[in-house]
Amino acid sequence: MGLTNEQTAEREFLATLYEDDYFPDHVLDKGRAILVRLCARIETEQPADLSALYALTHAATEEFNALEAEFDAAGSEIETVAREEIGGEFWFVAHAYGFPTADVEELIAPREW
Repeated sequence: MGLTNEQTAEREFLATLYEDDYFPDHVLDKGRAILVRLCARIETEQPADLSALYALTHAATEEFNALEAEFDAAGSEIETVAREEIGGEFWFVAHAYGFPTADVEELIAPREW
């Protein structure tokens, strides 16, 4: 089942990172899947407020935390460029689903990268 939100359905998540050979595509694919799953959960669970949205984004952030070892194993890491890109994608998702006041730092609060 595809995403119903047109903005997120058409989004090429992590596109900037795919352009950089430093970031391995097979790990980025997993990151992209995390973001798509986040969108699907938002569509399914329809969080009523920021607190409910943050619970979903925190779970997705924890999934990105787990990817750090895979980046390391591939000779890469979630460094400044990747942190900014990933954080930006969380911000985009929040806005696409009607949460314009979401704080990007709170969206990814449990990050370890």
